[in-house]
Amino acid sequence: MTEAVTPDTLMFMRFAAIDVGSNSVHLLIADVSPEGHLEVIDRVKEMVRLGRRSFTTGLLSQEAMDLAVRVLDHFQRLVEVRHVDRMRAVATSAVREADNKEQFIARIKRETSINVEVISGREEAQLIYRAAQHALGLEGGPHLLVDLGGGSLELVLVKDRSPIWMKSARLGAARMTERFLLDDPPTPAQCKRLESHFEKEIGEQMQAARQAGVVRAICTSGTINTLIAMARAARGEELGMLHGSTASAAEIARLCRKAVGANAAMRMALPGIDAKRIDQIPASAMLADFVLRRSGAEEMVACTWALREGMLLELAEATNRSAIEIRGGSVNALATRFAQHNLHGRQVAKLALKLFDAMAFMLELPDSSRELLEYAALLHDIGHAIDHDRHNRHSYYLVKNADLLGFEPVEIEMIALALRAHRKQSAQLDSPEWQVLSAVKRRIARGMAAILRVADGLDRSHRSVVKTVAVVYSPGRAQIEIGSGREKADLELWTCERRIDLLAKLMDRRVNLQN
Repeated sequence: MTEAVTPDTLMFMRFAAIDVGSNSVHLLIADVSPEGHLEVIDRVKEMVRLGRRSFTTGLLSQEAMDLAVRVLDHFQRLVEVRHVDRMRAVATSAVREADNKEQFIARIKRETSINVEVISGREEAQLIYRAAQHALGLEGGPHLLVDLGGGSLELVLVKDRSPIWMKSARLGAARMTERFLLDDPPTPAQCKRLESHFEKEIGEQMQAARQAGVVRAICTSGTINTLIAMARAARGEELGMLHGSTASAAEIARLCRKAVGANAAMRMALPGIDAKRIDQIPASAMLADFVLRRSGAEEMVACTWALREGMLLELAEATNRSAIEIRGGSVNALATRFAQHNLHGRQVAKLALKLFDAMAFMLELPDSSRELLEYAALLHDIGHAIDHDRHNRHSYYLVKNADLLGFEPVEIEMIALALRAHRKQSAQLDSPEWQVLSAVKRRIARGMAAILRVADGLDRSHRSVVKTVAVVYSPGRAQIEIGSGREKADLELWTCERRIDLLAKLMDRRVNLQN
């Protein structure tokens, strides 16, 4: 039985995301893999209420700024203790709109060494979308993402994983409470004015969502997710994990009536409520009810990934992209040194990646191995510069001793072993060199070698005859279909038929080729 690929087997980097919001300041520290697996190391939240009175005065209060700086200084120490590789800190609505934001940002830098970026509402929406898409997939749809913060509301309509439109509106829970719901409980007249304000600010977007046939509203904010928790509690369910939980439009409507009809003491008694959100629940419930009624969405779904998770994913991608540039440059330099123009290597890499995309799930290859396979394909023939007959062994030794930049030692070993095995029979893949790898890494490297052997065979003539590659699966069989246009690919087919044994063994099914 093969050992499963889990987050523990992948290479993680440690990132931190700080979100200076209108209600609270959050810190999230996590180990993140290139594929986006998150392993949370630390999560801290402190209420600072930067948005309190700032939405009406235009100024962040001295008290709130003092508290925020103390919290951020504590966060910076945690980041240092946790040995974070990279960090990003952003500020949203309350700071974005404050007249004294520049002084506040400068003070944070001076007293804590943290560089805080003030991001736009659109960038906030993009980061939230990125997190939700990663966490929930967002296939089909359309889906309406709803993120209600203290100062702003972010909306994103998504269909088949892609955003259709984004909207950031000044409809945060703290802002709405401070401006419209002045009594506790709010009066009917106050609620009517807030409802009219919703229509003015986002009525057009709700109509567009209804016309698009929105399936569900996906909520990424703590305040609205509290409503979903309250709906579960009203159903008598144990709360447990909130992510993926749902509440129907009818349940949200009932909760809205209860929230706006009760004072703070009465709301505290509602099952599932978060005591820290008592003051802002009426405005939040009204907003959630309005979105569901006007968009036509039948339910709300809780998503616990939002802005901070989106920041971590972006940090991981940027770091990975930078690493890929360094690694790719180092590989290309080595290929050029020993294979000059390397036209054959580039063609084999192109074919190998097509095969990977079609076969990775059958071979249980993680996404991170795709990049390593490409490098192996580019370098597979550099050993020809030393000797033709044993060029695979020479390629192995050249890669092992080339001091390639940006790679972990285990990655160098996997690339080198794939090169060594690209001409060998599968029975010879248990030599001592392979034992330096863990069982999972050995299996990945063998999968890379199996694909590389076929891709190399598909350019046996070194004339780039094969233009297209596809794989069709049926019970117990995989058929590799190649397209060569008007050119003959007889030599390529003949070579591949002698090289598919390892692929067939690893997939545990017959493999044949067709032109």
